[in-house]
Amino acid sequence: MRAEVIAVGTELLLGDIANTNAQTIGRELARIGVDCHVHTAVGDNVNRIAEAITGTFARADVAIITGGLGPTQDDVTREAIALATEDRLVTDPALVAELEERFARMGRPMAAINLRQAERPERADAIPNPLGTAPGVLAEHDGRVVYAIPGVPSEMIAMLQASVLPDLVRRAGTLASIITREIRVSGMTESAIAEALGPTWERLGPGDVTLAYLAGKGEVRVRLTAKAPTEEAASIRLDEVEQEVRDVLGPAVVGRGDETAELVVGRLLDERGWTLACAESVTGGLIAARLTDVPGSSATFRGGAVVYATDTKPSVLGVDHALIEAHGVVSGSVARAMADGARRAFGADVGLATTGVAGPTELDGVPVGTVVVAVSGPLGEADRQIRLPGNRDNVRILATSVALNLLRLYLLGALDR
Repeated sequence: MRAEVIAVGTELLLGDIANTNAQTIGRELARIGVDCHVHTAVGDNVNRIAEAITGTFARADVAIITGGLGPTQDDVTREAIALATEDRLVTDPALVAELEERFARMGRPMAAINLRQAERPERADAIPNPLGTAPGVLAEHDGRVVYAIPGVPSEMIAMLQASVLPDLVRRAGTLASIITREIRVSGMTESAIAEALGPTWERLGPGDVTLAYLAGKGEVRVRLTAKAPTEEAASIRLDEVEQEVRDVLGPAVVGRGDETAELVVGRLLDERGWTLACAESVTGGLIAARLTDVPGSSATFRGGAVVYATDTKPSVLGVDHALIEAHGVVSGSVARAMADGARRAFGADVGLATTGVAGPTELDGVPVGTVVVAVSGPLGEADRQIRLPGNRDNVRILATSVALNLLRLYLLGALDR
């Protein structure tokens, strides 16, 4: 069985609110094994909503619509369903009675416009709404099904769980389980990862496990999706493919799911019994912020110094003036000295440092986006220089990820110096 999600509301198109309903519905459809290949957002317009429904009918078995069921003039989902299913709107006396009873219980007068919520396509059924005044709509047309539920998230979730999903399971009969898992990868570009996993991609083909790549903020998440008769079987298949991904990508794999670089770094420091200190210039404290976002980080993180101005690197960290004059502030030599200075200043075992040019203009002839990260500790010293793309914010965010990955590899003993 295939389903599509149609989110109704001009506010979604304008970016005034995020379409979290589609995310929730997509996740729940996967849980019961219903394939969902398309999400659509459409404004408050009868004809465009009807066109979206008709388009879904051409591709899928089920349309799940959220929004546009309120009492105001711009709530036109009911009309659009009637248009798409070649039906006519009628006022349901039972829904009128329910509305009147609900308003009476609330001790509030019911405006005449609320009676619009008692309308439904004549051949359709109402979906009960336990939390609000807007009943949903369940309509069938040419072997296809439409479920319309309110856009208010609490009402949407309640009706989805109580009515829509059980009805879908009943109609579909035996369903499979769809499970997704994400593997975090750092230090490799999306294209390099895709190339490395090319044989895996070819071997899997259009089978029971699929791969996808999601790049952002200095890492790539490799998403594995498995479909099997049971959740246990799907999980076993994911274990098999995940191990293959790990074998191919090696130390570039940071972890699974919520295992961020900062979380892994904290765990590795704890395993070695080491502590960490940071010296940040270009990243301006972003590394320390990510590290201290992890609960329990006080056991391994000693502290950090934001040494943004050039003269603070000697005065706070003890970096030699002559080193800066000889190599420039954005250099491996200075970055390593900063990392070592952070170790001494905070009494830590390991020091991590960043220096660079975030922009918008170059510094002493060093191009915008040039970043040097360095680490110093019991395993020796290492630095990396990289040219990062994007605006000032992007350079700083990416530099933070590059630094944490350098530290992670250092702690793993997997750093090629």
